[in-house]
Amino acid sequence: MAMGPDFTHELALQAEGFLRIAGVDEVGRGPLAGPVMACAVVLDPERIPEGLNDSKALSAKKREALAEEILAVAEVSVAEASVEEIDSLNILRASHLAMVRAIQGLSRLPDMALIDGNLLPRDLPCAGRPLIKGDALSLSISAASIVAKTRRDKLMMDLAQQFPAYGWERNAGYPSKAHRQALLDFGVTPHHRRSFKPVHNILYQANSVSD
Repeated sequence: MAMGPDFTHELALQAEGFLRIAGVDEVGRGPLAGPVMACAVVLDPERIPEGLNDSKALSAKKREALAEEILAVAEVSVAEASVEEIDSLNILRASHLAMVRAIQGLSRLPDMALIDGNLLPRDLPCAGRPLIKGDALSLSISAASIVAKTRRDKLMMDLAQQFPAYGWERNAGYPSKAHRQALLDFGVTPHHRRSFKPVHNILYQANSVSD
């Protein structure tokens, strides 16, 4: 049976003298539509919710229940980078920008940011350590992944009310077959990432036809 995330990485950092540690994760690199969302979480070691795990390993119902618990017992900051920022910077830089904003949104900066992935964002406002597959290893990062995922899914459900043809309440903007077909049938919305190839190709074809 696979082991879930634990507090080992946080305890090792505290032993090095980094007392206030934030787990940081982002969600939404792959979708064709919507912002990329990041979350920074500072857990209270005495009040860690049971059942934290990589958000992708949890059901939507379990994620939502855990997100409520996390918000009740931990310090949480959520931030995003817009579609326009994704298109102008590229998705990696935009996701890092969202992470930096999430860290800056905490009541005070952490001594250390434990960042999911293999790269540290530039302009990090505090010390940082990258942790590959961190959302499956670190409780702080898994908490951040859960809050970021639930927050972004809610946003995409709200946007789906305005643009019902694309199924965002089901696919969260990811390139499902139905979403790609809706792009062909109904065109590109203001919430679509124009730098992403499937969207770019449709815009290019539309421009070629109109020229």
